[in-house]
Amino acid sequence: MKRDIARELFKAYRTKVRKRDTDRDEERTHRDDPERIGSILENLSNTKDWQRGLAEGNLFTNWAKIVGNEIAEHCEPITIFEGRLTIRATSTAWATQLRLLERDLLKSIQSQSEGALIEELSIIGPNAPSWKRGLRTIRGARGPRDTYG
Repeated sequence: MKRDIARELFKAYRTKVRKRDTDRDEERTHRDDPERIGSILENLSNTKDWQRGLAEGNLFTNWAKIVGNEIAEHCEPITIFEGRLTIRATSTAWATQLRLLERDLLKSIQSQSEGALIEELSIIGPNAPSWKRGLRTIRGARGPRDTYG
C-alpha cells in the first residue's frame, strides 16, 4: 500500500499532532550541543544592556497600538533624546490637538511601552517650506521678504 505523505501531514496539522517534541527546554549537556536562538538573544540583550534601546525601538514599531489608529494616522514619532519624545503632526491643527492631549498621551506611552524612558513630549507641526534654496535665490538675502517692495 502506498503512503500518502500529504494526507498524513494534513491529518497531523488538523489534529495538531507533532512528530517531534517542541516543549523540550533541556539544558545543554555538552558544549557542542546547539543552543536555542531565543536564549542567545535574551542573554545578549541582557549582557549588553540593550533593554532600554529595544523598548524604545518597539515604541516606534508599535506606535499605532500605543496611541490608537486615529492619532497614529496624523502623527509619527521622530526621535527620542534624553527622555524627550519628539512627535511630528501632519498639520498644525493636529499639533494643537495633541498638545491638549499631551498629558494623557504621555501616560499611555509610559504604560504601554515598558522599559522606554519617556519623561516628556515635544509636539511639532509639519515642516514649513524653505525659502533659502531654489532657482531664484540670492546669496546673503533674507528670503521672500526682499522681493516685496
